[in-house]
Amino acid sequence: MRHLWTFLVIILMAITVTACAADKDDLQVKKQPELQQVKPKKPVKIKLRRSPRDEYTWELSGDDADEIVKTDRKLRKMLNVP
Repeated sequence: MRHLWTFLVIILMAITVTACAADKDDLQVKKQPELQQVKPKKPVKIKLRRSPRDEYTWELSGDDADEIVKTDRKLRKMLNVP
């Protein structure tokens, strides 16, 4: 009877080890480029100042140079500055 219990314990351990090994293969992380996180663009920061003579000046800062140039063009157009 004791040998039967030992045999059953060994069989259960073998099944557990086999199951854990199979789960390990299933848990591999697969990279999917379509699911990558997209970082939002930081907006251009504008420091707008008006002089006592009602003239405007500004300082622009940001991470994307193209966005800074676009913002500068928009400000010049809106404020009628050459």
